[in-house]
Parts: sequence; structure tokens; C-alpha cells
Amino acid sequence: MTPSGLPKCERLSGKMAAASLIARGRWGHEGCLRYCYAAGSGLAFNRIIVSVPKKRFRRAVMRNLLKRRMREAYRLNKALVGCEGVDILFVYDRADALSSALLCEDLKRALVQIGEKCRQA
Repeated sequence: MTPSGLPKCERLSGKMAAASLIARGRWGHEGCLRYCYAAGSGLAFNRIIVSVPKKRFRRAVMRNLLKRRMREAYRLNKALVGCEGVDILFVYDRADALSSALLCEDLKRALVQIGEKCRQA
């Protein structure tokens, strides 16, 4: 396992995979998060990628803290999606850093929305 607690297979990595997700994915917004998701990767698990813009958080320490919080919140609540084979991009979309609890609540709502939309399609 990686330091964040997510296995490598559950992380979406690589420029081509991220570009493909952005090109074919659907966008949504929940609280402090913007997300892009695309179903149908054919895998038995979901993959995520998290991003915190350097424009809003100049210090790498704060960007890394927020990314760690998002990955941990996802790890604890990934069962809320209820679908398999979904690729998800989370982008932190706020100028100030939220606490872990508030970030977790926003991420939970986003995962529920993604799960509902994937089941409808």
C-alpha cells in the first residue's frame, strides 16, 4: 500500500489516462469539490486522481495536505459509489483550506451523486 492507504491499482495515473478521463467524462460540483467521472473502464475497482491548483495554494505543503485529506476521505467512503469501473478526478475548488470533516462531507455527497448517475446510465 502507498502512504495514503490506497493501493496503486486504485490510483489513476499517467497523462494519457487523465486526458482520456477529462475528454470523455462528465463534470459535477459539490461544495468545495469539482469532479469529473467516467464509467466503463472495465475494471473491478474504481480509480481516482486528486488535484489542488497551484494558483490557489502556492505552498506545496498545503496542496499536499489537501490531497492527502481527499484521498483519505475517499478511502473511507469509496463504497458509496456502488458501481465498479469508474474513473474519478477530484479538483479542490476553494481558496481556503477546509477541515478534514467538512471535506469528507463534501466528498461523500459527491460520491453519492456519482453513484446515482452511473447507475442511471
